Amino acid sequence: MRATFAEAAACWAGLAARLLGWRPADFWSATPGELAMALTEPEPFAAFPPPSREEIARMMERDGHE
Repeated sequence: MRATFAEAAACWAGLAARLLGWRPADFWSATPGELAMALTEPEPFAAFPPPSREEIARMMERDGHE
C-alpha cells in the first residue's frame, strides 16, 4: 500500500522538524532537492580540495562585479 501525499508529507515534515529543527514554513518553502541535501550525509572534506589562490582571486573578481 502506498502512502497518500498527505501521509508522506506529514512523515517528511516530522523528520525535518526532528532532525533539522525546521518549522512547518521551512519545510513547505524548501524544494525536494533542498530537503534531500539537508538530510544526506556530507561527502568527506577530502573530496573537496580547498580552492587555489587563482580560484579565490577569480571568485573575488566575479563577486566584485555583482
